[in-house]
Amino acid sequence: MAVTATALAGKLAEELPGMVRTGLAARAAYGSDASIYRQMPVAVVEPRTARDVATAVRLAGAVGVPVTARGGGTSVAGNAIGTGVVLDLSRRMDKILEIDAGARTARVQPGVVLDDLRAAAGRYGLTFGPDPSTHSRCTIGGMIGNNACGAHSVAWGTTADNVIGLRMVSADGSELVAAGTTSGDGDLDGRLRALVRDNLALLRTELGRFGRQVSGYGLHHLLPENGFDVAKALVGSEGTCGVVTEATVRLVETPAASALLVLGFPDVYLAAEVAPELAAAGAMTVEGMGADLLAALRSRPGKAVAGADLPDGQAWLYCETGGTSTAEAVERAYALARLAGGATALVVTEPARARALWRIREAGAGIVTRLADGGEAWPGWEDSAVPPRNLAAYLRDLSSLLDEHELRGVPYGHFGEGCLHLRVDFALDTQQGLAAYRSFITDAAGLVAAHGGSLSGEHGDGRARSELLGVIYSQPMLDCFAAFKHLLDPRATLNPGVLVDPAPIDAAVRPGPERGALEVTPVHALHRDAGSFAAAVHRCVGVGACRSLDSGSMCPSFKATRDEVHSTRGRARVLAEMLRGESVPGGWRSKEVREALDLCLSCKACADECPVNVDMATYKAEFLHHHYAGRVRPAAHYSMGWLPLLARLIAAVPGLARLAGVVLARRPIAAFAKRLGGIEPRRELIRFAPQSFAQWMRRHESSGMGTVVLWPDSFTNYLSPDVGKAAVEVLEALGYRVVLPDGFVCCGLTLHSTGQLGAARRMLARSLDLLAPHLAAGRTIIGLEPSCTVMLRDEASELLPEDLRARRLSAQTQTFAEFVAQHEDPWPFRRLDVRAVAQVHCHQEAKGSYEADREVLTRVGVDADVVSSGCCGLAGNFGFERGHWDISQACAERALYPKVRAAGEEDLVLADGFSCRTQIAQGTNRHGTHLAQVLRDALDSEPAIRRAER
Repeated sequence: MAVTATALAGKLAEELPGMVRTGLAARAAYGSDASIYRQMPVAVVEPRTARDVATAVRLAGAVGVPVTARGGGTSVAGNAIGTGVVLDLSRRMDKILEIDAGARTARVQPGVVLDDLRAAAGRYGLTFGPDPSTHSRCTIGGMIGNNACGAHSVAWGTTADNVIGLRMVSADGSELVAAGTTSGDGDLDGRLRALVRDNLALLRTELGRFGRQVSGYGLHHLLPENGFDVAKALVGSEGTCGVVTEATVRLVETPAASALLVLGFPDVYLAAEVAPELAAAGAMTVEGMGADLLAALRSRPGKAVAGADLPDGQAWLYCETGGTSTAEAVERAYALARLAGGATALVVTEPARARALWRIREAGAGIVTRLADGGEAWPGWEDSAVPPRNLAAYLRDLSSLLDEHELRGVPYGHFGEGCLHLRVDFALDTQQGLAAYRSFITDAAGLVAAHGGSLSGEHGDGRARSELLGVIYSQPMLDCFAAFKHLLDPRATLNPGVLVDPAPIDAAVRPGPERGALEVTPVHALHRDAGSFAAAVHRCVGVGACRSLDSGSMCPSFKATRDEVHSTRGRARVLAEMLRGESVPGGWRSKEVREALDLCLSCKACADECPVNVDMATYKAEFLHHHYAGRVRPAAHYSMGWLPLLARLIAAVPGLARLAGVVLARRPIAAFAKRLGGIEPRRELIRFAPQSFAQWMRRHESSGMGTVVLWPDSFTNYLSPDVGKAAVEVLEALGYRVVLPDGFVCCGLTLHSTGQLGAARRMLARSLDLLAPHLAAGRTIIGLEPSCTVMLRDEASELLPEDLRARRLSAQTQTFAEFVAQHEDPWPFRRLDVRAVAQVHCHQEAKGSYEADREVLTRVGVDADVVSSGCCGLAGNFGFERGHWDISQACAERALYPKVRAAGEEDLVLADGFSCRTQIAQGTNRHGTHLAQVLRDALDSEPAIRRAER
């Protein structure tokens, strides 16, 4: 196989130049999807055209190597992975080819993201009906593969109901065009008609019994009474019968107005009983969840009050109504509420408020991967479905089955259609746990069969359930499936192991017993994962929220490159393979892992936006620490990592900072310094201030009623002391005495981000020694630099878990904005009445909040337009390191640069982060201002900023 695979990879690269990837990092990144399974492919192909797809399929088939089509990789059942060639259709086959508003149809390539299609159709008042919760990153091709449904399928149907025609590449590389009553191949049509004719009674009795019966092939669409619709029959075939290269889909009209009705019930069983009635009464969605899902969400950092808007209850139904006007939609919502009897009710029409409520339900797939107590929960039985009238009884029996197996799970789902999502706390990392997994899944399959249900309601069967199809279908039906598969893929080239001749449900499990083969003793305490680096890495369950291009801040490098390896998920997969020690060799010394992590900006957006709070910045720091242990590091790790100490040395010699500025202003010397320090040639070097902030403070006498400690971070202290001076003036105007720690302190941020964790720990410990008297006195520590403030609040206790002072530091540290916002009297600031563009530092956005800043700015009359693209792209040392320039600039060009360039001359540009201000200054003709400087200006009759500009 290895010789064949090598030869195939070479042939693919020859015939598909620039589209084939065989590197270990890429293969590892594609080794799993959102399921519990892993399959290392021999190659990843990123085709541009249908002809490219045909070439890849033909070459792989010629040597017997399997082919798996992949969209957004959000499959929860293991339908998008394989040991052969993986075709990533999401990166280059992502065009909306045509929207015919009159006919209400769209023609698209398979890699089109659902939200992109919905946005394009929305311009005509139309949408694509099926809308799974992964709508921001799932692709139309993937939805066709699984017969995806989503919340609105109760009104608009499944993907199969909305597909008109398909263009596909068959297993032999030829084209198949399925539309109406033909596959485009007369001989194939004849064979399919014969298959149907010979199995009429079977297809009529076992298939199509209720809307969410997705398991197996949709052969009931080939029945004469259903119009012999080949395209619909191929929807849900999970890439086992052909590779979709183009689809024509039906669009539906969106209502002019909508309202969201949320109903509260005492338990999920009552919610499940009422749900079918609401669906029958015309609700456009009937989505259910229980209090255990909300508890799991509230256990996440910063989510303690999530769902405060929900009506009283222990379970909820989300029912959307539509109308020609808001009043009509609201009237229909209240009619549904009356139908629900004694349920508590909330009707919402404000889009932002409704969106916030919907986010709780949509994030379910990620939220419930961790139970409220932190326990891991896995898919496998996450997609069962029963006729809606049977849901309440099935849910009760399933709950009893969980108790019988001593397992826990959080149920939620599409209650109006009888589809239940449930992740369970299987102990997959032990052989006994795998045996228990098989036992429960087998019993659950029997239970769903007893309730007349389906193994899958929208996710497909994949590797998770195909083996169990015999529990819900007769042997003749399985034979019929096999015959259908053989007609379209006689050599079983396409996605083998799925649906027909299935793989065992407990084989090739990613979080299995081998997941932590590499012995790891992390430096970070990893409190949330009980000190286990393997458990931390396996937080990533693959739901792919990090692949969203147009929303959120995660993941900046993926948004720039669209390369799976550069997504948070891709990096987690590569790390997981390193820990297994099978496909990615070298352990901590692995160059593949180093390359995969290289473009991680350590922005920490994933720690907040990822539904399971994967913290890739921490994992990267941990990896770099072990990777370079006892070895020479890249030059930038020394020049940037040890910048605080270098700055301290320069500041200690009178006149040296000024001299350094003069010398480095000479281009040849600056170029040499950049080469020596591993700095990107196109970057301007930073300049040291002639007088540090600490030196200025030694000559400054501060007085006030109470004492606060201002943290002299190295960026403020040595590079932008004006920020520190402004903060002191503001705090004194508020009535406080301001002091600095007695001696050189540093949070160790630059050492941490470059993975020099031993030095970072020592630096923090020394700083805690100097802070000890202030901590003991209960004084507030005020941070000016957001990234350093996060180090004090979060990372210090992770790096020094046994030091009680680190916990005290976390509790006593506040941002400058937080401290000012809570101060009421005196309020010495006048209103500025100006507009501003505000860049929130990525660490503050991920590990804190901008609300205090907004409050203060509003009080002084600053109307701030907050940049929503996340990291500025400089990200501390990242943007200065050689080789990162293009990604750094691409991140800034997403929103920051355009907004700053479009700002008026009188508008402020706000940025508390030194990196953000540096990026703005080097990429635009503007300069960023810290909040402390804005408030300092509000103390004067004329702002210092404007005086300086004159």
